[in-house]
Amino acid sequence: MSSVVHPPQPAPVGLSERPEHSAESPLSIHAMTVAYHRKPVLWDVDYDAPANRLVAIVGPNGAGKSTLIKACMGLVPRASGQVEFWGESYRKARSRVGYVPQRESVDWDFPVSALDVVCMGRYRRIGWCRPVSRKHKDAALACMDRVGMAGYANRQISQLSGGQQQRVFLARALAQEADLYFMDEPFAGVDAATEHAIVEVLRALKNSGKTVIVVHHDLQTVPEYFDDVILLNMRVVASGSVREVFTKDNLHKTYGGRLTLLSEAAEAIARASAGEV
Repeated sequence: MSSVVHPPQPAPVGLSERPEHSAESPLSIHAMTVAYHRKPVLWDVDYDAPANRLVAIVGPNGAGKSTLIKACMGLVPRASGQVEFWGESYRKARSRVGYVPQRESVDWDFPVSALDVVCMGRYRRIGWCRPVSRKHKDAALACMDRVGMAGYANRQISQLSGGQQQRVFLARALAQEADLYFMDEPFAGVDAATEHAIVEVLRALKNSGKTVIVVHHDLQTVPEYFDDVILLNMRVVASGSVREVFTKDNLHKTYGGRLTLLSEAAEAIARASAGEV
């Protein structure tokens, strides 16, 4: 009996070989679709992230904002499409990518100190199952100091307020010393002081050449906090600089005429145009 010989399958085309994508981009997404129980959550997403920018992902509830960043990192499976980081797979580039998840997704009752959590961001440099040296603890403490949490280093994370917990997770991301950061609603449920602290960290990251992509829900602060925006509702409605893309027409296409949100966004756009932010 003769065996069947299958012809070799062609290697997938790298995104940098496609004219619409660039190997210089921190994040390139091509034709990405994600489905839960066969129901599409994201459909045919194409996007290239600009380097050295603060990028907001905004859209209505259920638009797939959190799913987008999780799918890029392989935390949820993709039904189709490709994702690359600087022209490489996430597996090869993961040491350059930091992640701040939603605070509600974390078990804050786990018996560790705030410093222990931040040191977790150093594990790729320390090596798994190796002791945390003084050098790495000092680096973690420096990151806690940047978010105003150095004085809480030995406090159990369960004893911290919601805003303090969010600052600790932000410090953990900083401890990774990444080049691209994904942050999933870092401003949700925090007080004004914590929000200000987070904004200052985002701007410092940008000023040091990093790219930060943030799932964000407050339309009024988009022109003040961010350089670029992705308007998402299962598909990318529009993406680009806030000044060009964050318009009433595009928001109407994204939110489907939710008038209260649109009027608030219109006021924010008007203030930005007048140079008030």
